[in-house]
Amino acid sequence: MQRWRGLEDLPGNWGRCVVTIGVFDGVHLGHQELIRRTVEVARERDLPSVVLTFDPHPSEVLRPGSHPAQLTTLRRKAELIESLGVDVMCVLPFTLELSRLTADEFVHEILVDRLHAAVVVVGENFTFGAKAAGDITLLRELGRRFGYVAYGAELQGAQVEGGSAAGELLQGEITYSSTYIRSCIDAGDVAAASAALGRPHRLEGIVVRGDGRGNALGYPTANLATPRFAAIPADGVYSCWFNCATHPEQPLPAAVSVGTNPTFSGRERSVEAYVLGVDEDFYGQHVSLDFVARLRDMVGFATTGELVDQIGADVEHTRATLGLA
Repeated sequence: MQRWRGLEDLPGNWGRCVVTIGVFDGVHLGHQELIRRTVEVARERDLPSVVLTFDPHPSEVLRPGSHPAQLTTLRRKAELIESLGVDVMCVLPFTLELSRLTADEFVHEILVDRLHAAVVVVGENFTFGAKAAGDITLLRELGRRFGYVAYGAELQGAQVEGGSAAGELLQGEITYSSTYIRSCIDAGDVAAASAALGRPHRLEGIVVRGDGRGNALGYPTANLATPRFAAIPADGVYSCWFNCATHPEQPLPAAVSVGTNPTFSGRERSVEAYVLGVDEDFYGQHVSLDFVARLRDMVGFATTGELVDQIGADVEHTRATLGLA
């Protein structure tokens, strides 16, 4: 897959293509279906498929300080999109200037003049242009004027029998969306997030030095410094798969603590991973955690002995939830 940063990377001989447009944070099941449809249409017409996405998130430019929790880093998003068979991912820098383009200008300047779109595939709730004034109806009307076809794909979802997101019980039909998945993660419901993503939620970071307390307790941890806007699950203990460069053949099982370490009157929130069965210092490595299950809430203990006993139970619970028991 080719990766372009802006439209300046377009080859000089660029012809027609099939384009889908969106932020695609999380590349969840709904996004995947939309991208697969784009790839199918492109192959049917013997044209390249293009995913047009944006960085930074539009909300941070339009309303500074309102950047939503980020489900996927840009690098991870590219990996997921490439796995779906896309030919080109174009990351368009989102600026105030871009946000002020009218719907007509966005279509004419970007989709027609630059990308030479033959087909545009978007979700049926897609909006575009200044103040989100354009919708799928306008996109189709402009297509008749500029010579492309616009497809509005049906939104994807599922029936939910029970579960929680943002502390509320969910029942009935839900539509897959990045907002819904963020609410699940924020509530610690990583199982519901996984169901909508089609895979476990991944948190990336660099392993940094901690206070060494885990070593003293017999459970040394890798402490993650995470990206600024990373979607970190609610405080608690989780079973995860730990991915790192020194063990590329397969992920490692890990019991992960997210929170402030209340037993030791901690104040700063941290993400600490105890990797089962591996005696290794991961300091300085870029690693990732795939969250599989929430084991328990974060609680304080009266003694370190009680804490150590609970960590031992957490490790066994981790083995069970990861299918290792």
